[in-house]
Formats: sequence, C-alpha cells, structure tokens
Amino acid sequence: MSDDVQSWIKETVTQNPVVLFMKGTAQFPQCGFSGKAIALLKESGVTDLITVNVLDDAEVRQGIKDYSKWPTVPQLYVNGEFIGGSDIMNEMFASGELQALLKA
Repeated sequence: MSDDVQSWIKETVTQNPVVLFMKGTAQFPQCGFSGKAIALLKESGVTDLITVNVLDDAEVRQGIKDYSKWPTVPQLYVNGEFIGGSDIMNEMFASGELQALLKA
C-alpha cells in the first residue's frame, strides 16, 4: 500500500466534515449497505457530504480498510474520526446519536 494513498485518505477525512467511503456514488450506490448509509445521512440532514467511490480505485479500496483497520465498506468519517459502517450508523441513527454527531 503506497504512502501516497494513505496520505490522500488522511487529508480527505481530516479536511472535510463528513466523508463516506462507499461502493458507488450518493446518486447511484452500488451496494445495499452504501445505499443505506446514504439514506441515513440524508435523513440526518447532511448536506455537505464528500463521497469516495472505492470501486474506482483498488488502492483506495484496500487503503481505506488499512487506514481504519475496518474490513468493510461503507465507512463514515465525521471531523476526521472513523465512526463505522452502515450497521453502526443504523444503531446510532435509531438512538439519535448519529443526528446529534452530524449537527455538532
């Protein structure tokens, strides 16, 4: 894994308030989990969202897993902090924690 990819990932997640690494795009998610993650973010009122389609680049797809030490995509970052995948987002949404975090 190149240091360039790790640097790019770090820069992306720290310089944008909400970043979702996903399969596909916000307009056209290419897996159910990515679609669910986008739906939860929209329902939480997120308007300033950066998405990264991991299907576009194998190095980024592997790099984000190495960066977070989390084996699956999607992956949500808020203010540089790894939050989790769609299952964790779903639990946080149900408790109101996700909406509170995204409004902070």
